[in-house]
Amino acid sequence: MLIAAGVSCLFKEGIVLEITFSAFSILGIGALAILLTRKHDAKIQKREGYLIVALGWFLMTLSGLLPYWISGFIPNFSASFFETMSGYTTTGATILADIEALPKSLLFWRSVTHWIGGMGIIVLAIAILPFLGIGGFQLFTAEVPGLSSDKLHPRIADTAKRLWQIYLGLTLVETLLLTAAGMSFFDAINHAMSTISTGGFST
Repeated sequence: MLIAAGVSCLFKEGIVLEITFSAFSILGIGALAILLTRKHDAKIQKREGYLIVALGWFLMTLSGLLPYWISGFIPNFSASFFETMSGYTTTGATILADIEALPKSLLFWRSVTHWIGGMGIIVLAIAILPFLGIGGFQLFTAEVPGLSSDKLHPRIADTAKRLWQIYLGLTLVETLLLTAAGMSFFDAINHAMSTISTGGFST
């Protein structure tokens, strides 16, 4: 989200404060949640794994809609929720009739939600959890029930990191190829994030 604020600053769009406020609101709430729960047992069982996955998607959507809603470009809360959920689930459906009417920073944020959703919010969380002293196997099995653990690297967190490295590498390669083919860098990186995630959002 802070990168989207940087994009807004770069293109002088005038919504830097709104996006930055959205980002720091989420960081503040997250920091408060960590402080309030730091003494609790960090072990996750299968039941908690399913609950965290369900709540994770819902909370990510609530936090992701803030730039649209606070900036006023999608003032309807349910429309902002729909656009964000469509991004994170890589559905590609949109409530926007005129995509190009959105500032570049919000178009970038829209593509980022697609990109994160393409790999999976929970897979991203699993890559971060070891820093918090939490194991990620239960979350992984709740998010990706079709894969068996014997087909994966022994450490789930290592698997998640490797998947993200490959995903990021493919995104960068596609961005460079689209730029070399004549697309502007901004459009290239947005379309790379959209196509790698198989979502379909465009600028």
